[in-house]
Amino acid sequence: MGISPIGWLHTLGSLPAIPFAIYMLVKHGQIAPETTAGRAYFVFMLLGVLTVYPIAHQPASSVIATITLVLLLVGYGASRLARASRAVKYVETISLSITVFLLLVPSVSETLRRLPVGNPIAKGLNDPILLGAQGFLFLALVIGIALQVRALYKRRVAVSASASVETSG
Repeated sequence: MGISPIGWLHTLGSLPAIPFAIYMLVKHGQIAPETTAGRAYFVFMLLGVLTVYPIAHQPASSVIATITLVLLLVGYGASRLARASRAVKYVETISLSITVFLLLVPSVSETLRRLPVGNPIAKGLNDPILLGAQGFLFLALVIGIALQVRALYKRRVAVSASASVETSG
Protein backbone atom coordinates (compact mmCIF):
# COMPACT_ATOMS: atom_id res chain seq x y z
CA MET A 1 0.00 0.00 0.00
CA GLY A 2 1.57 3.27 -1.14
CA ILE A 3 1.34 6.64 0.53
CA SER A 4 -0.26 9.55 -1.34
CA PRO A 5 1.41 12.98 -1.44
CA ILE A 6 -1.05 14.27 1.20
CA GLY A 7 -0.28 11.13 3.22
CA TRP A 8 3.41 11.99 3.10
CA LEU A 9 2.64 15.57 4.11
CA HIS A 10 0.60 14.23 7.02
CA THR A 11 3.27 11.76 8.10
CA LEU A 12 6.31 13.97 7.68
CA GLY A 13 4.43 17.02 8.96
CA SER A 14 3.24 15.44 12.19
CA LEU A 15 6.29 13.31 13.07
CA PRO A 16 8.38 16.24 14.41
CA ALA A 17 5.70 16.81 17.07
CA ILE A 18 6.78 13.58 18.78
CA PRO A 19 10.36 14.60 19.71
CA PHE A 20 9.14 18.08 20.68
CA ALA A 21 6.55 16.50 22.99
CA ILE A 22 9.10 14.14 24.53
CA TYR A 23 11.57 16.98 25.03
CA MET A 24 9.01 19.16 26.81
CA LEU A 25 7.67 16.32 28.94
CA VAL A 26 11.19 15.50 30.09
CA LYS A 27 12.34 19.12 30.55
CA HIS A 28 9.15 20.77 31.85
CA GLY A 29 6.99 17.83 32.91
CA GLN A 30 4.29 19.06 30.52
CA ILE A 31 3.76 20.58 27.10
CA ALA A 32 4.98 24.16 27.51
CA PRO A 33 3.17 26.37 24.96
CA GLU A 34 5.23 29.46 25.72
CA THR A 35 8.53 27.82 24.66
CA THR A 36 10.03 27.50 21.20
CA ALA A 37 9.47 23.74 21.39
CA GLY A 38 5.87 24.40 22.43
CA ARG A 39 5.25 26.65 19.45
CA ALA A 40 6.84 24.08 17.11
CA TYR A 41 4.71 21.31 18.67
CA PHE A 42 1.58 23.39 17.96
CA VAL A 43 2.51 23.94 14.29
CA PHE A 44 3.39 20.29 13.63
CA MET A 45 0.33 19.00 15.50
CA LEU A 46 -1.90 21.40 13.59
CA LEU A 47 -0.40 20.27 10.29
CA GLY A 48 -0.84 16.62 11.27
CA VAL A 49 -4.43 17.06 12.44
CA LEU A 50 -5.59 19.09 9.47
CA THR A 51 -4.10 16.65 6.97
CA VAL A 52 -5.95 13.68 8.52
CA TYR A 53 -9.28 14.73 7.03
CA PRO A 54 -8.43 14.19 3.34
CA ILE A 55 -6.70 10.85 3.98
CA ALA A 56 -8.95 9.33 6.66
CA HIS A 57 -10.29 5.93 5.61
CA GLN A 58 -12.41 5.38 8.70
CA PRO A 59 -14.90 7.73 10.38
CA ALA A 60 -13.08 7.19 13.70
CA SER A 61 -10.00 8.89 12.22
CA SER A 62 -11.92 12.11 11.58
CA VAL A 63 -13.49 11.97 15.03
CA ILE A 64 -10.08 11.52 16.70
CA ALA A 65 -8.63 14.32 14.56
CA THR A 66 -11.47 16.65 15.59
CA ILE A 67 -11.05 15.81 19.28
CA THR A 68 -7.30 16.37 18.95
CA LEU A 69 -7.84 19.70 17.21
CA VAL A 70 -10.29 20.88 19.88
CA LEU A 71 -7.95 19.84 22.71
CA LEU A 72 -4.99 21.48 20.99
CA LEU A 73 -6.87 24.76 20.59
CA VAL A 74 -8.27 24.58 24.14
CA GLY A 75 -4.80 23.89 25.58
CA TYR A 76 -3.07 26.65 23.67
CA GLY A 77 -5.98 29.03 24.23
CA ALA A 78 -5.84 28.33 27.97
CA SER A 79 -2.11 29.10 27.97
CA ARG A 80 -3.00 32.63 26.88
CA LEU A 81 -5.33 32.97 29.89
CA ALA A 82 -2.79 31.66 32.40
CA ARG A 83 -3.70 34.17 35.10
CA ALA A 84 -7.48 34.01 34.60
CA SER A 85 -8.06 31.29 37.21
CA ARG A 86 -6.32 28.42 38.91
CA ALA A 87 -8.25 25.91 36.82
CA VAL A 88 -6.88 27.26 33.53
CA LYS A 89 -3.40 25.76 34.05
CA TYR A 90 -5.00 22.38 34.78
CA VAL A 91 -7.13 22.62 31.61
CA GLU A 92 -4.04 23.55 29.57
CA THR A 93 -1.91 20.73 30.97
CA ILE A 94 -4.52 17.99 30.71
CA SER A 95 -5.70 19.04 27.24
CA LEU A 96 -2.20 19.11 25.81
CA SER A 97 -1.22 15.83 27.47
CA ILE A 98 -4.17 14.15 25.81
CA THR A 99 -3.03 15.55 22.44
CA VAL A 100 0.29 13.77 22.91
CA PHE A 101 -1.57 10.54 23.61
CA LEU A 102 -3.80 11.06 20.55
CA LEU A 103 -0.67 11.62 18.46
CA LEU A 104 1.16 8.56 19.76
CA VAL A 105 -1.66 6.01 19.53
CA PRO A 106 -2.06 6.17 15.72
CA SER A 107 1.69 6.68 15.23
CA VAL A 108 2.52 3.51 17.17
CA SER A 109 -0.36 1.64 15.55
CA GLU A 110 0.66 2.56 12.02
CA THR A 111 4.32 1.82 12.72
CA LEU A 112 3.62 -1.62 14.19
CA ARG A 113 1.17 -2.51 11.41
CA ARG A 114 3.42 -1.32 8.53
CA LEU A 115 6.99 -2.09 9.59
CA PRO A 116 9.05 -3.91 8.64
CA VAL A 117 7.59 -3.69 5.15
CA GLY A 118 6.20 -7.03 4.07
CA ASN A 119 6.32 -8.56 7.56
CA PRO A 120 4.91 -6.04 10.04
CA ILE A 121 5.27 -6.59 13.78
CA ALA A 122 1.50 -6.40 14.33
CA LYS A 123 -0.67 -8.33 11.91
CA GLY A 124 -3.89 -6.43 12.63
CA LEU A 125 -5.79 -4.14 14.97
CA ASN A 126 -6.36 -6.95 17.49
CA ASP A 127 -2.76 -8.14 17.57
CA PRO A 128 -1.63 -8.58 21.21
CA ILE A 129 1.54 -6.55 20.62
CA LEU A 130 -0.48 -3.61 19.31
CA LEU A 131 -3.06 -3.86 22.09
CA GLY A 132 -0.25 -4.01 24.65
CA ALA A 133 1.42 -0.93 23.18
CA GLN A 134 -1.87 0.97 23.22
CA GLY A 135 -2.53 -0.16 26.80
CA PHE A 136 0.93 1.05 27.80
CA LEU A 137 0.29 4.45 26.19
CA PHE A 138 -3.04 4.75 28.02
CA LEU A 139 -1.41 3.83 31.34
CA ALA A 140 1.35 6.39 30.66
CA LEU A 141 -1.34 9.01 29.97
CA VAL A 142 -3.23 8.30 33.21
CA ILE A 143 -0.07 8.24 35.35
CA GLY A 144 1.39 11.24 33.53
CA ILE A 145 -1.70 13.38 34.03
CA ALA A 146 -1.88 12.38 37.70
CA LEU A 147 1.75 13.40 38.20
CA GLN A 148 1.23 16.66 36.31
CA VAL A 149 -1.87 17.57 38.34
CA ARG A 150 0.02 16.75 41.54
CA ALA A 151 2.96 18.94 40.46
CA LEU A 152 0.62 21.82 39.57
CA TYR A 153 -1.11 21.53 42.95
CA LYS A 154 2.21 21.46 44.83
CA ARG A 155 3.44 24.46 42.85
CA ARG A 156 0.23 26.37 43.65
CA VAL A 157 0.47 25.50 47.34
CA ALA A 158 4.14 26.56 47.43
CA VAL A 159 3.35 29.87 45.71
CA SER A 160 0.43 30.50 48.09
CA ALA A 161 2.62 29.72 51.11
CA SER A 162 5.40 32.02 49.97
CA ALA A 163 2.90 34.77 49.18
CA SER A 164 1.36 34.54 52.65
CA VAL A 165 4.83 34.64 54.23
CA GLU A 166 5.68 37.77 52.21
CA THR A 167 2.44 39.54 53.16
CA SER A 168 2.70 38.66 56.87
CA GLY A 169 6.35 39.56 57.13
